Amino acid sequence: MSECNVDHSHDDVKNKFASQSEYLPKEITELFSKFLAEEHTQDILNNVFHLLKKYDLADEQDKQERNRRLELILRNV
Repeated sequence: MSECNVDHSHDDVKNKFASQSEYLPKEITELFSKFLAEEHTQDILNNVFHLLKKYDLADEQDKQERNRRLELILRNV
């Protein structure tokens, strides 16, 4: 995943999650309801957005790494 200097809003993350949710493991999609109901720092929003970006096109190894990172963020915010 490449670095991006764009700040992504809460709505950006919500929309990206909606577009990728069918490809995510159930355990991760379940964590998003709490995450999306709360406010988060810009850094967290950007990180989550980029972990979701093109998730459906990622290879299996990349998906596993993204899942690990998403779960870490979602369980600890």
